[in-house]
Amino acid sequence: MDVVDDQDRRVALPDSVDRVVSLVPSLTEALAVTAPGLLVGATDWCTHPDDLDDHGVTRVRGTKNPDIETIVALRPDLVLANAEENKPEELDKLREAGLAVYVTDIRTVDGALRSLERVLAACGLERPAWIDGARAAWDTLPLPDGPRRAVVPIWRKPWMAVGSDTFTGAVLARLGIENVLGDSPERYPRFDPADLPAHDLVVLPDEPYRFTADDGPESFAAPSALVSGRLLTWYGPSLLEAARVLPAALAAAETTGAGAAS
Repeated sequence: MDVVDDQDRRVALPDSVDRVVSLVPSLTEALAVTAPGLLVGATDWCTHPDDLDDHGVTRVRGTKNPDIETIVALRPDLVLANAEENKPEELDKLREAGLAVYVTDIRTVDGALRSLERVLAACGLERPAWIDGARAAWDTLPLPDGPRRAVVPIWRKPWMAVGSDTFTGAVLARLGIENVLGDSPERYPRFDPADLPAHDLVVLPDEPYRFTADDGPESFAAPSALVSGRLLTWYGPSLLEAARVLPAALAAAETTGAGAAS
């Protein structure tokens, strides 16, 4: 059986996909929630569901430096990857070892749900109820009363933020929030907190950098919203929770006041 991934690459699969290795936390969660028995390997960064290790899932190191030998030894029928999170040269090594590699490329909420439906279909699975639930939840979200402009830091020392053409930016846009660095030529540009375009919100996730109430808000004059990085940047079953939690978390920043910019 042949399928075509998000990069228009043809992927040859056996008639039955029974063993899958995932190199992407979001894809790991999507498969584990839908058909936990298929997953045999996942990265060290795959934290959801939290009982992966109890189900005998083998850890295969990180998204950028997967343990090729361990993955090959697991004899997967399919390896799931992502164009942004995994290095092309590492995926080529897996292909050279004879493994089928399916690469997703996800930039929007709707695109994520379509891509996930195709990924699960490649694994021989029907569309799960959580995809329909997530689509309905995002299609019926109320927008804020007025336009909001935000900066979304992801790292400090050096400061880096969400730039153009990202899933995170698309999530915020669906919530009625404009990313002020969304027109950057880079997807994750460096920036100086003192030299940002006008904004009225700072969105501080807890991954990849773990921003906290004592580490991050003090560097900005605008109110800050501390949010779950999983809800802001992951796609999959987390989108259901994100639709419920993120609007309230971002709205609450209006009442928290601003930090002392430095």
